[in-house]
Amino acid sequence: MNYRHIYHAGNFADVFKHAVLALCLDYLRLKEAPFRVIDTHAGTGRYDLASVEAGKTLEWIEGIGRLAGLDAPPLPDEIAPLLAPYLDIVRALNADGRLSSYPGSPLIAQAMLRKQDRLTAVELHPDDNAALVRLFAGERRVKVEAGDGWTALKGRLPPKERRGLILVDPPFEERTDFERLVQAVREIKKRFATGVALLWHPVKDEESAAAFRKAAAEAAPPGKTLHAELFVRAPSAEGPLAGCGLFIINPPWTLREKLASLGPFLAERLAQGEGANFALA
Repeated sequence: MNYRHIYHAGNFADVFKHAVLALCLDYLRLKEAPFRVIDTHAGTGRYDLASVEAGKTLEWIEGIGRLAGLDAPPLPDEIAPLLAPYLDIVRALNADGRLSSYPGSPLIAQAMLRKQDRLTAVELHPDDNAALVRLFAGERRVKVEAGDGWTALKGRLPPKERRGLILVDPPFEERTDFERLVQAVREIKKRFATGVALLWHPVKDEESAAAFRKAAAEAAPPGKTLHAELFVRAPSAEGPLAGCGLFIINPPWTLREKLASLGPFLAERLAQGEGANFALA
């Protein structure tokens, strides 16, 4: 429980993950039937980009800063609608036009809930959980739980709404997290086979990433997955994170086409060196 996301909030991985999350939630909103979002590793929900912690890495400058910072160039006409569900939330949180706060996944989900929808946010770290409780105090559509996100899947699936999205975004502090992520795929298939699921992972070496892709594909419902990877430079076992992936179960039928346009744009706009690219399978 040493991981604190404040050091990385708003970085390229957050931009990618949260842009896709917003697209999926936007799709779920098209039907009147209620849905539930289950965020298994929720964090604090809101991050101060002017904090000492964020200032130590400044990762957000090369992430959300490239899209919504004061000096960010305009978005291409074909890309702006794809990022609108996500960036509208970021900008609403920074009404003066200056980036000082960044929304974590539970705050993004909460912003996209309708009156009939619900969010369950699970966080193990006691300080982060307390911050999450304060953030959503009085919000009747949101339930904050203290606990292990890995085990929360068993107890929370299927949701009573029988419709929804699961976000599994572990800190990857443990070597077994890839194995746990594959097990999460199995739990989702077993307990909520019709739900949309986003499972995030880092890419530090191709061998580990390839092994995960193969195991996750074998564990998931056949023919109902997408796997997208974004790199801001060539991956390396040493140094800062260079790439990350999203394994998506039951993606909205429009998502592949949208990612085929959005992914290459993000790789170009967020590039930090040679080897920046996007892959979709």
